[in-house]
Amino acid sequence: MSNWPRETLELKLDELVASRVQQTAASPVSLTASTANQERRRARHPLPAHLPRETRKILPKQEACPDCSGALKFLGEDVSETLEYVPEHFKVIRQVRVKLACARCDKIVQAEAPSRPIERGIAGPGLLAHVLVSKYADHLPLYRQAEIYAREGVELDRSTMAEWIGGCSRLLEPLVEALRRHVMSAEKLHADDTPVPVLAPGNGRTKTGRLWTYVRDDRPWGDKTPPAVWFVYTPDRKGEHPQAHLRKFTGTLQADAYAGYGQVYEGGRVKEAACMSHVRRPFYDLYEAHKSAVAKEALERIAALYAIEEEIRGRSAEERRAVRTERSKPLLESLKQWMEETLGKLSRKSDTTKAIRYALGRWDALMRFCDDGHLEIDNNAAERSLRAVVLGRKNYLFAGSDVGGERAAAIYSLIGAAKLNGLNPEAYLREVLSRIADHPINRIEELLPWNLAAELAGNSSRAA
Repeated sequence: MSNWPRETLELKLDELVASRVQQTAASPVSLTASTANQERRRARHPLPAHLPRETRKILPKQEACPDCSGALKFLGEDVSETLEYVPEHFKVIRQVRVKLACARCDKIVQAEAPSRPIERGIAGPGLLAHVLVSKYADHLPLYRQAEIYAREGVELDRSTMAEWIGGCSRLLEPLVEALRRHVMSAEKLHADDTPVPVLAPGNGRTKTGRLWTYVRDDRPWGDKTPPAVWFVYTPDRKGEHPQAHLRKFTGTLQADAYAGYGQVYEGGRVKEAACMSHVRRPFYDLYEAHKSAVAKEALERIAALYAIEEEIRGRSAEERRAVRTERSKPLLESLKQWMEETLGKLSRKSDTTKAIRYALGRWDALMRFCDDGHLEIDNNAAERSLRAVVLGRKNYLFAGSDVGGERAAAIYSLIGAAKLNGLNPEAYLREVLSRIADHPINRIEELLPWNLAAELAGNSSRAA
């Protein structure tokens, strides 16, 4: 008998179902016989009668018989229903495909059925977007979502929603790849990673995977290139992973002192820029714990650097470089001298010594932002992108499998990029899922958040 708690078992089931559907959908045969049978069994149950209905009549494009040009007369209609979710409530969309017959030659004319994001699925794009955002942005596991929907009189089995997530993940893969290309074409990137617990197969225990984030955001120096973030999951934290992620990247990488980046910097193709927040953090902890006078002075000196950054945010790269050369560089040189003098007065094993050695050990990388106005003083852009992951990790076990981690990384990428561009991620995903099944793959960039921003803003204004 397994000793896993209920939440873990629920999550494992969700991940297994989503993974099976995602892998099946990617195969030449889109649905196995068993899956098709499951779809037919679910189709026998009508959608809840209490939900409001919106009927959409779909007429044939032809105004006359395509064979003999005779007049068309009403013959019948095919009706299908889709469960949709609009902000704060469910509704059912009845798609009525009218059949017309030629009065002269009996030719039957009918419009093709509109594409659905999930083939033969009952979920509309709005409902799919809501499930994805609820899970990955609002940190609600599927079994909790099922309980919430049941209170509204809508019975949605969590395994059904898991199938939807698997199907959406497969559908969104080309868009996530386009997002990755945009991020990696930058000349400066912010990078970070965070641990994520993952169920290990077979032994009933968890292992630690990693979720890496790469952020492109040049707005602080006034650049108009759209900001974006790309997440990627790996089963461990080996240095080979960031090396693979960054194999074609050329520019400056702003990151922490993780040793795995070492080989990335070899050869000079990628330059290292360090993070002042990582220097500040241990001093802050020391001051909070012991009210250390040394820590207090370090914090005050670093605060003076941040005050300058606040003043120049949004200015051009050249202006930022000039101000930093004139004002920040002397402060940094003074900070280094003070640290070196202080170090000689401390015990070699003290926490304050460790904090100072951390800073002095990467001083050249810390100074780099002074000579390049495109760079930031810290790596906070990457750390901000990981907040949603950290919150989700607190609410429930993150991933039921490595495939689940990869799926989460893809959805986090799209949600994070939408937020960076000022979009409601649910509205964005709703729009994408309503189009992507029929969208030409060679024009997939048209569905990136910034390319839909104006249209989504217009839709929001009309709705208001």
